[in-house]
Amino acid sequence: MSGAIYLIQDNGQLVEMNEKAYDSEALLQELLAKYPNLLAGDQIDTAAPRQWLLVKREVGVPSQEGGIDRWSVDHLFLDQDGIPTLVEVKRSTDTRLRREVVGQMLDYAANGVVYWPVEKIIAQFEATCQLQGGDSEQILAEFLGADADQKQFWQQVKTNLLAGKIRLVFVADKIPTELQRVVEFLNKQALPNLLCKNVKNG
Repeated sequence: MSGAIYLIQDNGQLVEMNEKAYDSEALLQELLAKYPNLLAGDQIDTAAPRQWLLVKREVGVPSQEGGIDRWSVDHLFLDQDGIPTLVEVKRSTDTRLRREVVGQMLDYAANGVVYWPVEKIIAQFEATCQLQGGDSEQILAEFLGADADQKQFWQQVKTNLLAGKIRLVFVADKIPTELQRVVEFLNKQALPNLLCKNVKNG
């Protein structure tokens, strides 16, 4: 059996899906924001697949208390346990994907856990919901379940930040072997929540 993927159209006709490069990094970022399940939470935790709540795209990261934003991470998500998940998106044609992106992400993580007050994350989430025409409390209730304590969830986000409990995810249409090796090495050493994810275009 071949590895080809086919789309069944409404008229029953099969159309072969051909893989191709993304036209732009922005398109891949937009797809992740709209369809967070592309992050494949079931591959991260098979027993309790991760669900994703988008806080904001292009989240500023300061390098000092009360300072201006020095960097910007592509996406900030929270999972159902309130673990902040930083997602950096690159196309395989971007040479920074090989080494530079690892240092970038570590900068974001090291400073984000120190200089992101949970109140700022809440405000960013509320602004994102408003921008999308939704109610933040309702969206959070749908994400957590109607009976969940939303204040407790945000407290858990704060606790995770203070403990440095975060997740870093690199997303690309093709993960280079060099980056994969670095991620695997760091996972073995001290960073079990550092991940790579291929999101192909076809």
